[in-house]
Amino acid sequence: MQETKAARKTGWAIATGVLSALAFATVTIGNSSLAQEAYTPQFTPDGQLIQPDGKVWRDWPYIGAIATPNGLNDGEAPFPEFHSVYIDPESWKHWRETGTFREGTVLAKELNRVYSQDAHPDGSTEQSSGRGFFMGEFSGFEIALKSKARYADEPGYWAYFSFGHHAPPYSETAKKLPAEACNACHEVAAEDDFVFTQFYPVLSAAKGKN
Repeated sequence: MQETKAARKTGWAIATGVLSALAFATVTIGNSSLAQEAYTPQFTPDGQLIQPDGKVWRDWPYIGAIATPNGLNDGEAPFPEFHSVYIDPESWKHWRETGTFREGTVLAKELNRVYSQDAHPDGSTEQSSGRGFFMGEFSGFEIALKSKARYADEPGYWAYFSFGHHAPPYSETAKKLPAEACNACHEVAAEDDFVFTQFYPVLSAAKGKN
C-alpha cells in the first residue's frame, strides 16, 4: 500500500511538472506572437509620437548596427555610439515581398555607448574575442516613420523623432524633428528611399521585387 501511495505521488509530481512546462511554453509562445503583431504608431493630440509600449521594438526584426565612436572621429562624433536598428514586423514582411518601404513603416534606432573601461586612445578595448569596439549602456532612442498621410510635405514622407539622447528612461513622447536636421545626409547618401540600406545587409539580402 505504501508503494502504491509513493507511485501515485510520483505520478502527480510528473503530471504537475508537465502541465507547468506546457503552461510556460504557452505563455512564452503567446508573448512572442504578440511581439510580431502589427504596430500602429500612437500620437498625442498635438501630434507628438508616443514611445512604443513595453520597448516592443527590441522584439522586432533586427536589421543591423552602425558604430561611430568618438575615438575614430577626433573626439567629436555627433552620435558617438552604436546605432542598433529595428523594423516593425509588418513593414519587414512588406519589404521582403515588394522591396519598398510601405506607408506606416517604422524604423526604430536604439543607441548604445561604446564600452570604455580600460580603453585605448582610439576608444577600443581588449576583450576575450580580441581588441575592438563593444556595446556598453543604452544611451538614446529614435524613430523614423514613413507616412504620406501625416507628412506629405516631408522628403520621402519620412519624419524623425528623438526620445532622448541619454540613458533610459526615454521620454514618453517626442516632437517631429525639423527635416533639415535629420534628412539632409539621408537625401545625399542613403541608397534606398532615404534609408541607408547599403549598411544593412539584412535588408539588402531580403529585398523583394517591385
